[in-house]
Amino acid sequence: SILSSLVLWLIVGGMIPCSIARIAEIDQKRYNWLEFYKVKIKGDWFTRITGKLIVKSGLEFGFLGAYNNDRGVIPFERFFVGGDGLGSYSLDGREAIALRGYPNQSLSDQDGGTIYNKFSLELRYPITLKASAKIYGLSFLEAGSSYNSFRDYNPFDLSRSAGLGIRIFMPAFGLLGIDFGYGFDPLSTETKAHGWETHFIIGQQF
Repeated sequence: SILSSLVLWLIVGGMIPCSIARIAEIDQKRYNWLEFYKVKIKGDWFTRITGKLIVKSGLEFGFLGAYNNDRGVIPFERFFVGGDGLGSYSLDGREAIALRGYPNQSLSDQDGGTIYNKFSLELRYPITLKASAKIYGLSFLEAGSSYNSFRDYNPFDLSRSAGLGIRIFMPAFGLLGIDFGYGFDPLSTETKAHGWETHFIIGQQF
């Protein structure tokens, strides 16, 4: 290829050490064919406490693996935890995992995680269930994190949050909402609780 010819020319000219050139060659071959698999488990349970008061409890787990350990896990399709979970435009196929009370994708490394888990508990009360608009208020507790490998995996090392919100579902516009979440744990660049975050919800599951 043109790239290989250019690297060879630079090596012969002494402009690139052979060791660095060899690494570049290996990386090029490494991503010629991307092989990976993705496992996701998600469960939600709805329980009526009394009258119209409902508790929604949920758990999520995700794992990104490789068929060929010599190639390692690909740098694409990774999990980015934190925020409202709305996907931002990107070329790496990243998956945004909502965890309110923190900025978007702030609970993962810059390159994302290959493992994540999340636990949630949400108390819901409907204000109106008319056909023209369904509105309910909610309070929530959430905890989750992402990890680079099973060596780092600790299901109890979680970032926690709590807050309040409201949801409005209208057939003409879909689901709209706003949440106010408080992050109890600091980010990697902070020394105290992260504090309050406001999240706007558009088109997510009712």
